[in-house]
Amino acid sequence: MIQLTRLNNSRLAVNCDLIKYVEQSPDTVITLLSGEKLLVRETTEQVIERVRDFRRSILTGGGPSRVPEPGFGASHSSCPRRQSAEEPDRG
Repeated sequence: MIQLTRLNNSRLAVNCDLIKYVEQSPDTVITLLSGEKLLVRETTEQVIERVRDFRRSILTGGGPSRVPEPGFGASHSSCPRRQSAEEPDRG
């Protein structure tokens, strides 16, 4: 989702997968797949850039809103460790 600003300065989060098109006339109008229209303060270029940034964060597996799973990255003694070919068998 991307965060935008309505004309009355209230914040709004939009699912960018639902955007059909964005037009500037003179305000920025976002038309969703449902036909609903949203007027926002951001320019067409800013909306496009936010969508690009959001999609880039998804593709790279990161992003400002990503929360790691509990215990992610921690080593656990109950989890078996893979043995490489160079390591001797410690039985």
